[in-house]
Amino acid sequence: MARRLKYHHRKTYPKRSGSYRKNNRIKKIKPGVDARLKKIFTSIGVPDKKPFTPDSFQLEAISAIEHSDCLVTAPTGAGKTWIAQQAIARILEGGGKSWYASPLKALSNAKYTEFSKIFGVQNVGILTGDRKENPDAAIIVGTTEILRNHLYDAMHRGETLATDFVVLDEAHFLGDEDRGVVWEEVMIYLPSRIPLLLLSATIGNARQISGWLTRIRSRKCTVIEESQRPVPLYPLFFNPSGTLYPLMAGRGSKGKVRMYKKVADYANARKPLLLARPGKLPPFGEILQVLKKYRLLPAIFFLKSRADCDNALNLCHENQLQSARRQEQLSRRIEELVSPSPYIAKHRQRWHLEHLAVGSHHGGQLPVWKLVLETLMTEGLLDAVFATSTVAAGVNFPARTVVFFNSDRFNGVAFKPLTSTEMQQMTGRAGRRGMDRVGFAMAVPGKFMDLGLTVRLFTAPASDVISQIRINFTMVLNLLLSHTPDQIEDLLDKSFATYQMMNHSKKGRSRKLSGFDQKFLWHDFLRHLEFLQDKGFVSEGGTLTDDGIWTSQLRIDQPLMIAEGFRLGVFPQSDPALLAAITASFVSERESDDHIDQAFLPKTLSTAFIRVKKGLRPLARDMAARGFEVKPLFLKPAAAVYAWATGQPWENVQSIAEIEEGTLARLILRTVDNLRHIMALKQAFSEAAETAATATELILRDPVLMIW
Repeated sequence: MARRLKYHHRKTYPKRSGSYRKNNRIKKIKPGVDARLKKIFTSIGVPDKKPFTPDSFQLEAISAIEHSDCLVTAPTGAGKTWIAQQAIARILEGGGKSWYASPLKALSNAKYTEFSKIFGVQNVGILTGDRKENPDAAIIVGTTEILRNHLYDAMHRGETLATDFVVLDEAHFLGDEDRGVVWEEVMIYLPSRIPLLLLSATIGNARQISGWLTRIRSRKCTVIEESQRPVPLYPLFFNPSGTLYPLMAGRGSKGKVRMYKKVADYANARKPLLLARPGKLPPFGEILQVLKKYRLLPAIFFLKSRADCDNALNLCHENQLQSARRQEQLSRRIEELVSPSPYIAKHRQRWHLEHLAVGSHHGGQLPVWKLVLETLMTEGLLDAVFATSTVAAGVNFPARTVVFFNSDRFNGVAFKPLTSTEMQQMTGRAGRRGMDRVGFAMAVPGKFMDLGLTVRLFTAPASDVISQIRINFTMVLNLLLSHTPDQIEDLLDKSFATYQMMNHSKKGRSRKLSGFDQKFLWHDFLRHLEFLQDKGFVSEGGTLTDDGIWTSQLRIDQPLMIAEGFRLGVFPQSDPALLAAITASFVSERESDDHIDQAFLPKTLSTAFIRVKKGLRPLARDMAARGFEVKPLFLKPAAAVYAWATGQPWENVQSIAEIEEGTLARLILRTVDNLRHIMALKQAFSEAAETAATATELILRDPVLMIW
């Protein structure tokens, strides 16, 4: 197991509830650089153009995948995708098919564009919850959930998956709390005849994963590890005076990494200089001027909240573009990117993008606006992007410098200290291959920056991946399509969780891990199975009933609730706008006040919502009584989606939803994904399937979705 980093509050990192010293000083920033940095700063620049030569680890991986599965762990930007490209090219030349799975729709879209240029658009297709193009192509790019669903379908038909090679990008998602189960299912279900290539920058226990895969697939899994970054990384410290220092000073006598003395002096000072008053954002414009003076741009500033990212733009007026030529180039490119969308063309942050070369990137932004920023940054046209840590996960978004203001991050529930894996993901954006000789990661002091922790994170190994597999009704229904309960027990014994428990139990240690024994999955499966039998989805003999068969096609968060709605006939099966609205009430992640102004609530929607909620109440009570999670139905998202489906302007819809437009777009896209699963019920509910198809067309339009 990777060593755990302890988290301590220091003088420069007081508790959130504490007050900052009132007598700390704030001075105007004056650019300066420590003498120790002058040598490294002379290396800043663009490397000489050289013909591409594969690194040894890339060649080793290409060789390994010819006769085994392969797990490649290498720093971001090291060239892992090149390995996949070469392997896919070899499969294509032999007349075979390949599947490239990624965790993000945005990343899948980017890979689809990239592969179409390399292999020809006729040879590449894409399958995500939003797009379905050329699905019979030799090369399919899509999300991991879609690949898992294809495996379900193949097992149901008694066929092998129609592909000859599978790539799982961002393989460390195996340990993702919410979605790791999908990665694990793919690895368990994938036929051993199909070679598997896993790519990741952040896996601490790669050899344990390899040992597990070798065991369950009866096929060797070769681990290829590369620790050398293609562009060296140098950690910096930004003193509030404006002087840049090295963050670290090498290792001490016991091998422990030491903080640079002048940085340590700052960290231990009783009255350190501050960048801003408590509760105020730092002077980002002045900070940008320091970075510009020492050629450290472009930069990604990682901030703690979406609001901070947006508000930072108004503090960058010192960064007005001086070059008329650059201004014209940037304006022209922005116009090219936004012109297909009238709404995006009028985006409230376009002025900052066009005149200050800075942007804000976070989950509250529309996907198409984030794509504009990513494109401009990748093309080297921006000076800075202010982003939350989500930008680090899988999006190709490089810079010369990444800047940290916090040593923690918000995980959706609470602020937690950064892990070594999260730090590596963010610093992986620093240094652009072919564009930089060196990349920089700069720590900026403040209320939520623990400099000691940051130093340790820079040198800590990647965290171990821990199995997140869990039983859910979708899994149980789909496994019962093609397996008996006894066969499913054998299948669950192949889980990574079971392997980790067995590994953990060696040398006389406990056979329990995280409070579970090795049969916890099987016991939970039986609990789900018994409930499905009681509700008529599964027979006493363990086979699916007719209701269970069509319900298995609902590979969504709440399949039983949706299925019950159709069984009871409480869903509006002939009204596309109403069906879209009711579906939205099942996929909303809202947990706040669901009060809605009656002026925004049509009588038809109110009546339909009450009918559905009342009809599903008995099933919800039974599920809760048996310990299964039951998510509440929300009316406000339904009202917003209904307004959108009936043609109301985007601004009106957002005022009804009372959420950020990026969150609203995500609600609509998840609604589309659920509607497409309803479309799969055409044999059992033909009218509802046709209505769902019409509903999808109504709500899947600009600015929710724009394909260039």
